[in-house]
Amino acid sequence: MMPRRTLTTLCVALLAAGSIGGAQPSSPYRLIKQIPIGGAGGWDYLSIDPAAHRLYVSHSTKVVVIDTAHDAVVGEIAGTEGVHGFAVAADLGLGFSSNGRANTVSVVELATLKTVDTIAVDQTPDAILYEPATQRVYTMNARGLSVSAVDAKTRSVVATIPVGGKPESSASDPDAKRLFVNIEDKNAIAVVDTAVNKVVATWPIAPGTECTGMAIDRRNHRLFAGCRNKLMLMLDSNSGKVLAKVPAGAGVDSTWFDPATQLAYSSARDGTITVAKASPSALAVVETVTTAVGSRTMALDPAADRLYLGAVDYAPVAGAAADALPDKAQAKADTFRVLVFARR
Repeated sequence: MMPRRTLTTLCVALLAAGSIGGAQPSSPYRLIKQIPIGGAGGWDYLSIDPAAHRLYVSHSTKVVVIDTAHDAVVGEIAGTEGVHGFAVAADLGLGFSSNGRANTVSVVELATLKTVDTIAVDQTPDAILYEPATQRVYTMNARGLSVSAVDAKTRSVVATIPVGGKPESSASDPDAKRLFVNIEDKNAIAVVDTAVNKVVATWPIAPGTECTGMAIDRRNHRLFAGCRNKLMLMLDSNSGKVLAKVPAGAGVDSTWFDPATQLAYSSARDGTITVAKASPSALAVVETVTTAVGSRTMALDPAADRLYLGAVDYAPVAGAAADALPDKAQAKADTFRVLVFARR
């Protein structure tokens, strides 16, 4: 039996550890499944509908639909030329794809995976977001240097908002009537007032550069931004002040946040995911997950505590390190798949 004094000391130590950034993950993430997809062409964003157990994976000219309860492909959404992302409007029974090469958004009936409408938007829609509180869809238009605001019910563009640079991903706070948009080539975040569809502030993100992924903690008014100079930032979403930073992988692309655990995640092209614990004024790395080189985009299912990433195998490049991904690396045919990570 442990002596009372030792037991008391241990309890105090554990309580102190818990007070610094909250409870730590009980076990590390590990690869539990690989879901084969195959085919040719690249991929970009993955999006999740936890309630329906559906994962939507952009793949060149289509969106691949995966049943996450059985880890199996159950369908495809065709005709999405140069698709980047897919936004789920579960309350409307619809989904919206951003078709970068076609400058359109496809409106998809989720029950049948059939396209029921097509909406023209500004040039090269990339990331896409649906805000249930306002029933608006927002596309980040890379060449248009703008954001298109789409009424999801009438399926019409209500505003095209210049943002002063190349928009990447975004996050919304409907209570504050704000949309936060990464402006990748300006090292800044544009703040859009969604009541008037206008940029009302532009926040510098120094020491971060080339911000790509973004997530939000609405309750605590915190933004999380993944930056290409190997940083994850935490900002105050009321003021834009950078409150904390932690190291992240090379080639960060997507960033997610789980409000239940207060964990932020940034996936990177170097084959890592940075997992950081947030508190109101601090951010601390609690785990670095090894994935696959090139697996830069990710989706988080907070209900199942699972992470999903796209991956391919690459042909070797002469003179390149085995764990590097040179710009000229070629993907091997029919190796595209989704990696599934969990803590159990």
